[in-house]
Amino acid sequence: MSDYFKKHTLITGALLLTAAGFLSRILGFFYRIFLSRVIGAEGLGIYQMIFPVYGICLSLCAGSIQTAVSRHTAAHPKQANRALLAGFSISFPLSLLLAAFLIRGADLIAEKILLHPECAGLIPIFGLAIPFSSVHACICGWFYGKEKVRIPAAAQLAEQLIRITAVFFFAGVCQKNNIPVTVHLAAAGLLLGEAGSALLLLLIWLAGFKKADKKAAPSKRPAPVPGKTRTSSLASLQSALLVLALPLMANRLVLNFLQSAEAVLLPARLSVFGLSDSQAVSLYGILTGMAMPFVLFPSAVVNSLAVLLLPSIARHQSSGDLSGIRRNLAAAFRYSLYMGILCVGIFSVFGRRLGTEVFKEPQAGSFIMVLAWLCPFLYLATTAGSVLNGLGKTHVTFLHNLASLLLRLSFIYWGIPRYGIQALLWGMLAGELLLAFLHLRSLSRALSFSPDVWESVVKPVFCLAVSLWTGRLFPERLPFLPEGNAFFQTAAHIGIICIVYGLLLLFFHRKRAPYSSNSTVT
Repeated sequence: MSDYFKKHTLITGALLLTAAGFLSRILGFFYRIFLSRVIGAEGLGIYQMIFPVYGICLSLCAGSIQTAVSRHTAAHPKQANRALLAGFSISFPLSLLLAAFLIRGADLIAEKILLHPECAGLIPIFGLAIPFSSVHACICGWFYGKEKVRIPAAAQLAEQLIRITAVFFFAGVCQKNNIPVTVHLAAAGLLLGEAGSALLLLLIWLAGFKKADKKAAPSKRPAPVPGKTRTSSLASLQSALLVLALPLMANRLVLNFLQSAEAVLLPARLSVFGLSDSQAVSLYGILTGMAMPFVLFPSAVVNSLAVLLLPSIARHQSSGDLSGIRRNLAAAFRYSLYMGILCVGIFSVFGRRLGTEVFKEPQAGSFIMVLAWLCPFLYLATTAGSVLNGLGKTHVTFLHNLASLLLRLSFIYWGIPRYGIQALLWGMLAGELLLAFLHLRSLSRALSFSPDVWESVVKPVFCLAVSLWTGRLFPERLPFLPEGNAFFQTAAHIGIICIVYGLLLLFFHRKRAPYSSNSTVT
């Protein structure tokens, strides 16, 4: 078994990241529940409104550079350390500029862009977190490119633990001293989490670098050639990283810009529909702070695959191994739909109960039931987009995301005044449908890839139907669980359905023949 995992690094890494992601999300759920109780739906809405602005800054200085460092490290292992240095030399100075902009322009951003002056006190705290996010992103990209996923997984857990521990501790101090707990405490927790995880990653990388340097010490290295050779080499690496990063940067910038537009436009259009400003912000908080985390919770598996697919695809492409690309793509496609189809059944059946039992908010349950249909397309688009980025087609993913987000925004602008918040949910579904279709069409053209509909759709749908029917055979109140907590009863029923679903998939699993097409990547 250990030999199997050594050979299948994609599976091993995905399992590690998935375990870390699930644990992090479980902790995050308790954290969200705590926040919803102490700051309320309106406070959650205000907190969530800052994230698109924060995301715009991260798209400029962190996320796209991480992807570029990861892909370049995987394709050119001998240049790994210099690729990290080149990425950091781009990312960190830019992060300092963006942090200064947010701190100095907080009032202007809150009043003129977000249209909510109460956000002004939160923006500088988010700004201080940006340089730490830059360090975090660059070092994680290096580790992902090296396929050393244990360190990023540990950093992910460390960030969540530091954030939650700090907020719980200071909330307890505030309550003991009769100081009101506000949304500023959640923002401070984010800052402390980013700072702690960035410091942890930096110390681990420096320790590993010194260890490698000591091992290489006995061999005498040639003296560097005088002149500008080293500088030009670093400059060429910066140029190579920017070629990879700029389309991704534009992609994420547009994504977060349109999310910012959504955060601003949504309350305004809900006001046209007939809601007050307070009701609109509360509804936005219920959707983004309560319902969406439930829908995104299982995406820990898909996100782990997506993170690891990019360097793996880049490595296979650089060696001309098209069959390896297709194998990875087929597995990612299949498991994304397995997870997405399961989530449709779980959230459609249990969504209302989950929203009421966890957040004491029936509206959150209604949102979860509708958002359940997003899951297959959301997860599929995530993995397909990662494969396209791994192939170097970052401009394609940019255009696809742009089309998807514009469609979603059109539903908000024209649909909400007539149909209310339901128009946003329809727009989200239509946007993810379009994005998944465009990604798959591009992959089909580039790799002559044709998904196996029977294996990826028909089989899991059948397994889901049998699992849901089996779940109904169990009593509403399971006798082996203590009475008084409805959530644990619901969680146990969901667990039974998931176990039956997984066992059925294993039972019907058939070993698939490898791809034999000789077509080339275009």
